[in-house]
Amino acid sequence: MQFNKSRRAVVIIAVVVLGLGLGGTLLFGEQGTSEKGEKVAVVPQDKPALTVITAQPQAMRLPIQLTANGDIAIWQEASIGAEADGWRVESVRVDVGDIVQKGEILATFASEMIRANLAQASATVAEAEAEAQKAVANAGRARNPRASGALTAQQINEYLATEQAALARVEVARAAEAVQRLRLKQTRVVAPDNGVISARNVTAGAVMGSGAELFRLIRQGRLEWRAEVIASDLGRIKPGVAVTLSAPNGEQVKGRVRMIGPIVDPKKRSALVYVDLPAGAPVRAGMFATGQFELGVSEALTVPQQAVVIRDGFSYVFRLNPDGRVSQVRVDTGRRLGEAVEIVRGVGHEAVLVSKGAGFLGDGDLVKNASPPGSPASSARK
Repeated sequence: MQFNKSRRAVVIIAVVVLGLGLGGTLLFGEQGTSEKGEKVAVVPQDKPALTVITAQPQAMRLPIQLTANGDIAIWQEASIGAEADGWRVESVRVDVGDIVQKGEILATFASEMIRANLAQASATVAEAEAEAQKAVANAGRARNPRASGALTAQQINEYLATEQAALARVEVARAAEAVQRLRLKQTRVVAPDNGVISARNVTAGAVMGSGAELFRLIRQGRLEWRAEVIASDLGRIKPGVAVTLSAPNGEQVKGRVRMIGPIVDPKKRSALVYVDLPAGAPVRAGMFATGQFELGVSEALTVPQQAVVIRDGFSYVFRLNPDGRVSQVRVDTGRRLGEAVEIVRGVGHEAVLVSKGAGFLGDGDLVKNASPPGSPASSARK
């Protein structure tokens, strides 16, 4: 019995010693041997959280742009209507979307009656001219001094008056003929300018009233972008400034400022800026588009786009410190050009920033710098 109690005490002591040894290991780390052969505690080394590539901000010349929104509209639209009343449409030769040239026939009206009236007016002119020739001959004899003794003064006056009346009737007949020729011309509806047909309101066989609109024409096929620019920015824009328009289908359209609207909307505090677009641009009237006014270039401090991390609605970069750890720094970004992002405020040109892998880091993480040797950021390699 005594022997069992002694054995149990030995086991308890062994467990206590083992527990103390394990606790010391956890508390002080693994044991090692010093140069003198003594046992010492070894503190474990932190491992890098990620291998990254670093870069320093670079100076670049970036374009100065002013962004605005607006609608694409027709430069000028011509309304083509009927000039006479009660005429029947004989034919329609164009449709919506057709490209037409100035003077091209768009539609015709029935002209049989007008041609008959013109023939009658021409005959009246010929008759009046014949009568006028006879009256001119008689008046010529009356003016001859040799015949003055054979004619009385009353006869001479009659011949001269008849001449004047005959010549007047010729002018009246010619005017009536010109009216009929004009009416005949009006039976052909022609394009007043080069352009594109944007609307058609006529069909063959219809009887049109005077002034009725038959077609609408986009003059010269020209479109324009009407950008809304706030009043404080109007002074930065001048006629002739280049504009890059982003079409709804993703294509880029180049244009130039034609004029700045003379009126500022009192409610929106903005004015319209009219931008001419090139013919054949992949846009349509009525589209909404965003564009940038090219106002020049200026120096800027830029970093790669991958170096900027968006968190909680703010932009951050990770600066590599001499101890191999990174610091999360909030920055203000500006313009963009390709993969380069302008840093307006937050870091300077001497900072070493994580350019690849920043999205996986947190403030204070230890990293391994794998930048190529000789790069500006390789001096911070750890």
